[in-house]
Amino acid sequence: MFRLYQTHEARIGRHWVRVSAIAVLVGSGCWHSQAEDATGLVAAPVTTQATAPASTVSKSGLTADQALQRLIAGNERYVAGTATHPDQTIQRRAELAKGQSPFAIVLTCSDSRVAPELLLDQGLGDLFVIRNAGNILDDHVIGSMEYAVEHLHVPLVLVVGHEKCGAISAAVAGGEASGHIHSLVEAIEPVVKQVKNLPGDPVENVVRANAQRIAETLTRSEPILKEAVNKGKLLVVPARYDLVTGHLEILKQPAPTASKPQPD
Repeated sequence: MFRLYQTHEARIGRHWVRVSAIAVLVGSGCWHSQAEDATGLVAAPVTTQATAPASTVSKSGLTADQALQRLIAGNERYVAGTATHPDQTIQRRAELAKGQSPFAIVLTCSDSRVAPELLLDQGLGDLFVIRNAGNILDDHVIGSMEYAVEHLHVPLVLVVGHEKCGAISAAVAGGEASGHIHSLVEAIEPVVKQVKNLPGDPVENVVRANAQRIAETLTRSEPILKEAVNKGKLLVVPARYDLVTGHLEILKQPAPTASKPQPD
């Protein structure tokens, strides 16, 4: 499974064929039950929202730095117990039926205690959320991000690890994991080896290193994410969530992005 980090760029080319085929759905923001083409993929009408001019930072109108600050501010409200629970009205639901324009992608763990819209105090249509145990990478995760970046023009990816992660605890403990859990442990084992000689709590060390490693891998993921990063259209930020305090810690402060991305 470690080879996912090494070979996903080669394999993602094949996977992207399917992701590109569903890009026509971006105008509506959801799946539709319509006629299938010869490949068996659903076809839907293409709208003018499917592509955006190069000068557009995101469909939401936010730069990556603004998007990150919005998430940080939301987390601060959550920590203080003053969450506003935005974008959860009947009117918001009606608006989103016409299309979506999330301003951030969040990759985080499936843990029930780590709910992005809650801990970041955001609402419907604000976040493009991808979750799995251990917040690990595979072709499906990367392909989902590519879709959000290329067709929804999302400017920010936030990779969120969290304390006391069960998948990471299993990888640190070692031994044989049952069933498909083994695949999760295998994906995390290289990080366990990377930080095994560091002082402190081994699970906590892996939580932090795993989020940072994933963020770094995403910045190099070809062709779509790496290109977006190089053009100043995408920022990838690792973070760590504290279960007790609710605080989101940014693990690596990003350099400010250009207010206007480079043209295609």
